[in-house]
Formats: sequence, C-alpha cells, structure tokens
Amino acid sequence: MKHQAWIFAVLLGSVAGVLHATQLYQWKDENGQPVYSDQAPPPSVKNVLQKNFQGSFIEVGEAYALRMAREKHPVTLYATACGPACDQARQLLQTRGIPFNDINPEANPEAQVALQKLTGRLHVPVLVVGNDKVDGFEAGQWQATLDRAGYPKTPPPGYKPKPVAAATPAPTPEPAPSPQPAPAQ
Repeated sequence: MKHQAWIFAVLLGSVAGVLHATQLYQWKDENGQPVYSDQAPPPSVKNVLQKNFQGSFIEVGEAYALRMAREKHPVTLYATACGPACDQARQLLQTRGIPFNDINPEANPEAQVALQKLTGRLHVPVLVVGNDKVDGFEAGQWQATLDRAGYPKTPPPGYKPKPVAAATPAPTPEPAPSPQPAPAQ
C-alpha cells in the first residue's frame, strides 16, 4: 500500500510539473525520433525548437447550463416598487444568479398592456420563464419554475449579486390646473 501511494505521489508531481512548465523543447535524437521535453537537450543536439507557454488556463464565461436555460427559457420579471413582494422577487433571482429582464409596468404603457394580456390584471410581481408564468411571489413556486427550466440552483463561482434596487416608480402626473371661475356678466 505504501508503494502505491509513493508511485501516485511521483506521478502527481510529474503531472504537476508538466502542467506548470513554461518551456517545451523539441528535437530529434540520434535515431531521428522526435523528443519532447521540458528539460533542455544535450549541448550536442542541433535544430532545437523551443516554445514558451504562459501556463494553462480555462476560459471563464457563462456556465453552459445557465446559457442553455437562458436561451430556451428567458426570464422576465414584471415588478414595481410594490414593497416586500417585489423586493424578495428580485432578490431571489439575483441571489440565484439568474439573468432577467426587469419590467416596470407603471413606467411603460406597452408593459401594462402586455401584463394585462398575460395575467388578465395589473398585479405584480409576475415571473415569466419561457412560456410559464407565475402570478404573485411565492419562493417555492418560483424556485420550482426555475428548476424545471434548467436554471442552476446556485450562482456561478465568483458571482456577486447586485444590491436589490426596487424598480423606479412611474412619475406622478402634474396636477391639472384648477378651473378659473367664469367672469360675472
């Protein structure tokens, strides 16, 4: 057993050394066979190719599962500055790392029409995930809808949720000027 552990340690050290090597040499030995090594060849060898590497890395981007879910089932949140329900709805999506389109129907007449068509009323929050909609906020139901669409349960590594900011309320219309009394005749 100790012998196997020693072999494993040697192999692991060899692999780690190769992964962190910054130079690779290529030459042909005396029989004309190609040789690759991270060690410089003997001084007698001619025509040595030397490559310098910056190290290996993995490109970081949007996780595959998240990208597929987003493409197949985009998420839209209809919410306003309605208070705790809308704040918790945004918080759930942001904490889970889900990209979503945040639409405030109070600030956009077209959004009001779309929400009315979608739910038959103008109550918020409403979650739309692909073709599924959830009217009103209930965390368990929202989580289940996102799970069915294939969204990851946890955000990608290094993801930091943005602070939840409530949707900007629609501007309040200016009061109409009070009518002037008609002049006496």
